[in-house]
Amino acid sequence: MQIPMLDLKAQFATYKREVMRAIEEVCDSQMLCLGPAVEKFEKEAATYCGCKYAIGVSSGTDALLVGLMAVGIGSGDEVITTPFTFFATAGVVSRLGAKPVFVDVDNETYNIAPDKIEERITNKTRAIIPVHLFGQMAQMKPIMDIARKHKLIVIEDAAQAMGAKQNGSQAGSIGDVGCFSFYPTKNIGAFGDAGLITTDNAELAERIKLLRVHGENPRYFYGMIGGNFRMDNIQGAVLSVKLKHLDGWNKKRRENAAIYDGIFSGTIVKPPKVEQNNEGIYHQYTIVAPKRDILQVYLAKQGIGSGIFYPKPLHLQDCFKGLGYRAGDFPVAEGLSAGVLSLPIYPELTAGQIEYVAKKVLEFYK
Repeated sequence: MQIPMLDLKAQFATYKREVMRAIEEVCDSQMLCLGPAVEKFEKEAATYCGCKYAIGVSSGTDALLVGLMAVGIGSGDEVITTPFTFFATAGVVSRLGAKPVFVDVDNETYNIAPDKIEERITNKTRAIIPVHLFGQMAQMKPIMDIARKHKLIVIEDAAQAMGAKQNGSQAGSIGDVGCFSFYPTKNIGAFGDAGLITTDNAELAERIKLLRVHGENPRYFYGMIGGNFRMDNIQGAVLSVKLKHLDGWNKKRRENAAIYDGIFSGTIVKPPKVEQNNEGIYHQYTIVAPKRDILQVYLAKQGIGSGIFYPKPLHLQDCFKGLGYRAGDFPVAEGLSAGVLSLPIYPELTAGQIEYVAKKVLEFYK
């Protein structure tokens, strides 16, 4: 049996006619950069996320970058975040001349540990970027309490979490700014790169809109230095189609995860934990397993795709050597990097396929 890590073709087949009609409308209009389809998606996304404003941008990385730019993060500032995440979370901080300050993660959820944040705050700290990793929200109440106490900005890295909820609130709706990625492999993916920024702050929303078009207002007059961070109109059209399917896809991912959970319960394999106040969307179904690298090779021989997110924590990456971190500084993140393995979880999987994957994982340890 061949089971890839992700099968985008299988999903595309379910909405192909609808999305092709939407793309054709954009092609006929020849309004390609921003445009009415982007505006339509922005309104739909704002409603979906429970935010007053949603601004489409060119990628999830650019959403983080523009979000930081909009709140004024720059040279000499410090931004607290997690070392166990995709590179962009900390990379954008450094690009602006600021300093990423890492905090270890929780061993059960893999998200930033709120009780470790406050000790890392200095007089240079300006913001916190919690990451909703693998589709489960970080614990936002204690993070927001800390932020308000120290007058810090909170930027939710919700790149993997559109549709995730905590205490009924959507990802991206709790912090000052929410940032989403629509890279094609996400639960809701564009036809290429695209991203989104959410906020309830009207002034911030207007600033973000200006920053995505070089700071231009009016035409050829610039009050600030921005960049080319526009969402293409075709991406807006595609995302409007897919947004209508997102809750159903996320529900199917949770059902798939429940099958895995039942099989892995009480075994040598540690399944992911979703906290009681969270409704996760399982962007990844990530286990912790002994002999992870050998297990991955074994699964490949059985026709099963898998992924390692992430094999080396950010504080140990060569590009961040100047920050002065060493192996052992964040033991939980380092341990996870050595043991995590993500298994196929996409909505189109059958129960039989999931059972096959799980049984092959356990078969490896016999």
